[in-house]
Amino acid sequence: MKKRFLLLFAGIAILVLMAGLATSCQPSVSAAAGANQQTGISVSGDGKVTVTPDVANIQLGIQAQAKTVADAQSQAVKAMNDVMAALTNNGVAQKDIQTQYYNIQQTTTYDNVKQQQIVTGYEVSNVVNAKVRDVTKAGSVIDAVTAAGGDLTRVNSIQFSLNDPTAATDKAREMAMADAKDTATQLAKLAGVTLGKPISISENNTSVPLYAPVYAKAADSVSSTPISPGELDITLSVQVVYAIQ
Repeated sequence: MKKRFLLLFAGIAILVLMAGLATSCQPSVSAAAGANQQTGISVSGDGKVTVTPDVANIQLGIQAQAKTVADAQSQAVKAMNDVMAALTNNGVAQKDIQTQYYNIQQTTTYDNVKQQQIVTGYEVSNVVNAKVRDVTKAGSVIDAVTAAGGDLTRVNSIQFSLNDPTAATDKAREMAMADAKDTATQLAKLAGVTLGKPISISENNTSVPLYAPVYAKAADSVSSTPISPGELDITLSVQVVYAIQ
């Protein structure tokens, strides 16, 4: 009798265990399923405004070489002082001149006989960024700098930009939002739904300043360095999700 009871109890336990396993293997359906899915029309819009730059950022400086560090530094200091004076004398404010790079390094050559690098001297480089707030004077500023620094002068590049891009950026944003709405309206019409209000908006400013290399002539050049600022595109894109009514 006792043996039959034990067998019956074991059988019941196995059935309960199997029922539990079967229940745990059933798929779970949540009432919140799909709650995180966003319903609406997702579109992007672009806006572009073309303007004339009013600021020229000129990267310039000097590069001096000599047998010793002291001689190279002496040449560099004199030339750079003359360049700085030329900048301020041509309307560039002291606050608009910023040092970008300063370096002292060895100059070497390879000795084929000794089969090794031989130090031939030292090179001093001093580069600044000069913000010219009147782009029409960019050419004359470059001429003045090259005359002041002579053969030690280095003019690397010009970056054109706007002193205050607020108005142009605001206009590009308006154009981007209008472009996005036009697209969403067309999609809603094609889908046979009613377009609702925006429920999500993100913005990406892709405006890129204009860079141009500058090849300044020697100090004895008769003609002035021609500089043309051209035009600058202020571009902006938006991503908008509109609700569907």
